[in-house]
Amino acid sequence: MTRDLPVQQVEVTFVGNPPVQQIARASGVSEVEVGGPIVRCLVCGSFQPFLDALHGHEVFSLKSTPIHDPTGRQA
Repeated sequence: MTRDLPVQQVEVTFVGNPPVQQIARASGVSEVEVGGPIVRCLVCGSFQPFLDALHGHEVFSLKSTPIHDPTGRQA
């Protein structure tokens, strides 16, 4: 049986310009949206590639929320 990978909705606020290109290219990252210093995206599976994309950029805040499917199971 294949275990589904966890999916997190992430919102990050940066001090200065966000590294949008690096975030968008990170493994497991999708649906990247940018509004000024704020980046919203989905992260599927490991957070490490996403965190690596943030390296060298100052983060003011980071919020991660698990995404659930309609049956109530974690996606």
